[in-house]
Amino acid sequence: MRLSELSGKEMVDFKKAERLGVLGQTDLEINETTGKVETLIIPAGRRFKKQGNEIRVPWNRIRTIGTDMIILEVPENQYSY
Repeated sequence: MRLSELSGKEMVDFKKAERLGVLGQTDLEINETTGKVETLIIPAGRRFKKQGNEIRVPWNRIRTIGTDMIILEVPENQYSY
């Protein structure tokens, strides 16, 4: 799958059924050796009070990539209660 095919898809945390934003407003952490995407770095905005104002989701936490949406599992340590 190409990055251009992912861009513009809505990202949703499946555990909380919460909208996280749109891919394209997200940074990708890429392994320089393998060229594989390792982490999605999502700007947190005002919904999340996390230091650094970002949510880091490892690529292996993506559950499904559909035609309009990406369902992922945000690690618990990325939320503050």
